[in-house]
Amino acid sequence: MFVFVLGLLLFFVPHLTPILLPGVKSSAVASIGEKKWKGAVALLSLAGLVLIVFGWMQYRPVAPQIYDPPSWGRHATALLVWIAFVLLSIPRSKPGRILVIVKHPMVIGVFYWSAGHLLANGDLASVLLFGSFLTFSVISRISERLKGDPPHRFVSHRSDIIALGAGTVLYAVFVLWAHSWLFGVSPLGL
Repeated sequence: MFVFVLGLLLFFVPHLTPILLPGVKSSAVASIGEKKWKGAVALLSLAGLVLIVFGWMQYRPVAPQIYDPPSWGRHATALLVWIAFVLLSIPRSKPGRILVIVKHPMVIGVFYWSAGHLLANGDLASVLLFGSFLTFSVISRISERLKGDPPHRFVSHRSDIIALGAGTVLYAVFVLWAHSWLFGVSPLGL
């Protein structure tokens, strides 16, 4: 469990620092520069993600069951994760209707992804993992709302079509193959 928690800390502390402690980021950027700050955050995040995956895979088989997911949880997860893939596939260059409405597709996508997984997994390892991402997405969205949402103006439906197409293809690849290969768990129960 140590590796898992260390991964969560390495991933979330750099992401939450600008939100919860903006002065720390400001002084770090002033000291080392914007590029080095972003590089350090990227390296810590990548290391955190690797440790999260390995730690979760080690801890999950022995993690206690916290709650029993609802019988409809897997179906809801399938829909919510598909929406997340669509949101994560939105091009930003020429905003479509989805980007104008959602404003922060990555944050909202992470929210749907994590909420969906909490509907399908009730073990402590999964609750810690997906609950952390859910909490982070809520904090991030509130922070963005307080700062003022970006004024996206509709340009073209092309971005929506790209997001729907690319998101659906990526979702299919992930559900049919990549999820089992990466995490040893088939979303389809095969």
